[in-house]
Amino acid sequence: MDFNDTPPEAAFRAEVRAFIEDECPPGIKRRGFRAAFGGGGWDDIHMSREEYFATNGGWVKKLAQHGWIAPAWPKEYGGAGMTVMEQFIFSQEMSLSGAPRGGNFGIGTGWAGPTIILHGTEEQRLKYLPGIVQGDEVWCQGFSEPGAGSDLAAVQTRAIKDGDDYVVNGQKIWTSGAHVAQYMILLARSDPDAPKHKGISYFIVDMKSPGIEVRPLVNMANNHDFNEVFFDNVRVPAKNMIGEENRGWYVGTTTLDFERSGIATSISHSLMVKDLATFVRENKGQGFISESKTVKNEIADRMIEAGVEEMLSYQVISMQNRGLVPNKESSIAKLFSSELDVRIAGTAMRVLGPYGQLMTGSEHAAASGRVGSTYLYATTSTVGGGTSEIQRNIIASRGLGMPRA
Repeated sequence: MDFNDTPPEAAFRAEVRAFIEDECPPGIKRRGFRAAFGGGGWDDIHMSREEYFATNGGWVKKLAQHGWIAPAWPKEYGGAGMTVMEQFIFSQEMSLSGAPRGGNFGIGTGWAGPTIILHGTEEQRLKYLPGIVQGDEVWCQGFSEPGAGSDLAAVQTRAIKDGDDYVVNGQKIWTSGAHVAQYMILLARSDPDAPKHKGISYFIVDMKSPGIEVRPLVNMANNHDFNEVFFDNVRVPAKNMIGEENRGWYVGTTTLDFERSGIATSISHSLMVKDLATFVRENKGQGFISESKTVKNEIADRMIEAGVEEMLSYQVISMQNRGLVPNKESSIAKLFSSELDVRIAGTAMRVLGPYGQLMTGSEHAAASGRVGSTYLYATTSTVGGGTSEIQRNIIASRGLGMPRA
């Protein structure tokens, strides 16, 4: 890959950089540990979601005016029609500056919208896409169930045809943002007698529909992102089905294929490590920094690994730019990135020693308790978006040609 921008790419990078500098309020930028565990800095880690959206509202509207909430979408649907490299540069500059993307959980822009563009009807595109690209509506994803996580095709939530509707009964779990979402993309079993991959349909569900109950799942870091969602005779119009009946699995795999290069995460990790090194230098001798001689080496190792992660991202984007579909390469990048997330949090915890275990509210908590929260939250990285075990299976089978066990 050529790491240098072409003249048009350099001009576009300068445009994005100037836009962020001129239009993004400094107070909403989140970089490094400021971005870890949901915004705030070393001394300000709590902001309600309502406050966050209220604070970011003006910035989101400016992004929407440029089509930059969903930059890769076609212009006729509110995107910017960016090329692969333009989207890469845009993500790079946004991450380096810490400017919010304005995607409200990212499910609408990253998964639901692209799926509707590819597999939805024109009526569905005109109805649902404008709210996503304007940053006005939040979407959630109803895929995983208590008995169908990694084996997603084992979903048991039922959708039975009844006139012009489907009646949905069942449960979904680990549903990010369901408590604030207006819409859900749902996989449900519409033919219980068909083989498990062939009896599933894909729906858009209005979260205000009667019969939907959302219960919060507060994680061990005391953060509420996840939910469990129950469906009790929820009526979903048949016109809300995406694709064909009983072929929703194949639409769902399209949704799961919408992966980015991961450049934003690699930059975030690099900035986190730099933040950590700065924090150690600025607080040396304060009594809460570990005196272990291995701490410097650990921080250096994490910095090198963040550089490796960046190169893996470049590999993915260079393949996409050549019209290739990265498969095992995406899994390698995802696996390395999610496990690096855990290692960075572990290093930060060892830097602070026992003080790292103190959470926000303790008068003795160093770094406002952020390290402890980040350490707990990092455990989700190796599960969300496909577990490390699944990524290793993909790498083994599709990368190394090894047979399935």
